[in-house]
Amino acid sequence: MKLEDFDYELPQELIAQVPLEKRDSSKLLVLYKDTGEIEHRHFTDIIDYLNEGDTLVINDTKVIPARLIGEKVDTNAVIEILLLKNVEGNIWECLTKPAKRVKEGTIISFGNGLLKAKCTKVFDEGIRYIELIYDGILYEILDKLGTMPLPPYIHEKLKDQNRYQTVYAKEVGSAAAPTAGLHFTNELLDKIKEKGVNIAPVTLHVGLGTFRPVNTENVLEHKMHSEYYYLSQNTVDVLNKTKEMGNKIVVVGTTSVRVLETVMTKFGELKECSGWTDIFIYPGYQFKIVDNLITNFHLPKSTLIMLISALAGREKVLNAYNEAIKEQYRFFSFGDSMLITNKYKKDKE
Repeated sequence: MKLEDFDYELPQELIAQVPLEKRDSSKLLVLYKDTGEIEHRHFTDIIDYLNEGDTLVINDTKVIPARLIGEKVDTNAVIEILLLKNVEGNIWECLTKPAKRVKEGTIISFGNGLLKAKCTKVFDEGIRYIELIYDGILYEILDKLGTMPLPPYIHEKLKDQNRYQTVYAKEVGSAAAPTAGLHFTNELLDKIKEKGVNIAPVTLHVGLGTFRPVNTENVLEHKMHSEYYYLSQNTVDVLNKTKEMGNKIVVVGTTSVRVLETVMTKFGELKECSGWTDIFIYPGYQFKIVDNLITNFHLPKSTLIMLISALAGREKVLNAYNEAIKEQYRFFSFGDSMLITNKYKKDKE
């Protein structure tokens, strides 16, 4: 399986640089994976594809203002760090720039010393273990000093930091937003609940994989970085009941897919658990629970386009992407949305 199999040409002007004024005013492309048919709708129409007794699975992770710009205490050289994940205590895995200036023992100061970071371990590709030194509550300090870690293809400054956060974000710990959920408003969620649809949260803290391209020509040689996940007993109970009643489970975002498929792969059933996952889903993968997915339009040659190709078929996905380009859809984090589902009800969801 070659990397170029997941490539497509995207005009630069279709990369969304800012979020739409109203979250749920984005376009919605519906891809029926059983027939390959496509419909063009708006995101508020998502409610038409949800029925009483169905369950919407959301990732309730919350993005931290993880991008920090400071100075080396000995030379005043400007250093940027991106907090990726908490390893233990005050030790964090970080992406550093310029990495060559950050060696073991290097100390970086942020906000005139309000926060300091000491490099404790050096890895390849700009990765460092950093010990954070501060007084008070870390997340309050990050709120003062940090900014949202927007992907590198977004060049506009974000006016409202909360627009890179889902309205249901709760569990602090992500270095990037689960962007498929950015389209939901509280009003739309209320309407969905009123229709009798369950909303069940999972947690996956999005980490380094979001910022790392696939660099191996043979897709199977790519190594996924691990991300922390949690699945609650309450969500397990809701999902099991949904399956028993023959209703749909509609998963919001590839991050939520990774949680459910990880647990099913590990245990053969859903159960309350937490841990680290480096599951890599690409064509040929047999899905164990996920059948319906709300997602965004993903980067060419990314692990995310591989995941949705595994779910809907590579040719159908690339055809849908070409259709979206023709119809001037907006792509990537602040872009439009896509629903992958079946036109005809399956006996088993």
